[in-house]
This record gives sequence, C-alpha cells and structure tokens, in this order.
Amino acid sequence: MSTDSDTTPRRRLVEAAVRLLADGGPETVQARRLAAEIGASTMAVYTHFGGMGALVEAVREEGFRRIADAVTAAPVTGDPVADLLRTDLAYQDVARDNPNLYAVTFGQAVLGGRRITTRERVHPVDTPSAEGQRAFGVLMSGVERAVAAGRLRAGSTSGIAGQLWSSLHGYLSLELTGYLGPRETAVRGVFLPLHRTLMVGLGDTPEAVARSHAAVVGDQGAN
Repeated sequence: MSTDSDTTPRRRLVEAAVRLLADGGPETVQARRLAAEIGASTMAVYTHFGGMGALVEAVREEGFRRIADAVTAAPVTGDPVADLLRTDLAYQDVARDNPNLYAVTFGQAVLGGRRITTRERVHPVDTPSAEGQRAFGVLMSGVERAVAAGRLRAGSTSGIAGQLWSSLHGYLSLELTGYLGPRETAVRGVFLPLHRTLMVGLGDTPEAVARSHAAVVGDQGAN
C-alpha cells in the first residue's frame, strides 16, 4: 500500500487525479486543474513529482493498489474455486467504481500525454508495479490452492493465472464499454458461464463448479 500520508501533497494530487478521472475522464487531468483541486499553484505537480509523467505513474500505481486491496480482502474459504470467483468479482467492482482509472491503469487510456512503455506492458509477474505484483499474487495463490485441492490440473501457476486474468480483463473491457448490456445481465449471462467454462477446461467438473458458483452468487449463478 502507499506509504504516503493521506495529507501529503503527493497523495492529495494523486487523489485529485483519481477524482477528475471519475468525474470527467483523462482529458480533465491537467496540472492546472490538479493544483486547483488541492489549493496550490501549478508548480505543485512539478515540485512533488517532477512533471506529469511521474504523476501518471503514481495514478496507475493507485489503480493497481485499489485492485490489490480489493482482491486481498476477498474471503478465503475451504472452496478454492469459489474463492477464485470471489476474487474476480472483487476485481470487477474496482473497475466499475472508476472505469477511467481502470483504463489508465492498464494503458487503455492516455493520461497527461504519457503512454505506458514496453517495459511496463509485461506479464504481471514481471511488472515493475509493486501493487500490480501484489494483485496478481492473490490470483496466483488462488490457483495454487485450487491445484492443491485437486480442483484444477497441475501446470504453470503463472500461466493458469494469466488465462484467468485474460478472461476477466477481456470481459471487463466489453462490459465497461456497454457491449454486454446491463451489469447484472452481463455477469450472469456472460461472465459466470465464462468462468465455469474455464474452470472445467482447467480440470474441474461441471458439478463442482456449479456448487462453487452457488456458494458465491446463489443458485441462479450455477445455472
């Protein structure tokens, strides 16, 4: 998690950027607007970050932190497949809470004229983002538990986690842009069947997955 105090100018600038993203999108996040949000001069961005580039990096890290906090807080039970679903749903909630922040975090939207670099666009295991690694580590731990319980076939933990993350991220990219209809319809009609198909393909049984889904979202989610 961030080591900055909630009252430091750096932290306040990041929070201001997140608010502006939520309210108006990436184009509203400008040095002048950010400074006004915290009652400072435009030089505040340069004084505390050296420029917009470093501020954008801090905003992306904030996006990863929110994901990491949410998936870390997801319940851990005796059913590892149910827990994988809980992790996915917690991840989705973060993205829905601020879709613009989510888009910036993964480089799907440009903030402050800064595009993410090739070095940053890597597998989460190798990402330079500490919070990104923390978030992906939760998914990898969930995969390890599911394999150890005999629910999923043994294989590359990072590879399996990458498959699950790819399906989750792809689903969200469509849901957040409205292509899948209302959220509830999309989750039950698209995401839950997608998750079930992946779990079965990775070694679980349809019956076991249905029980795990029912434990999380009720009998409707298991159909």
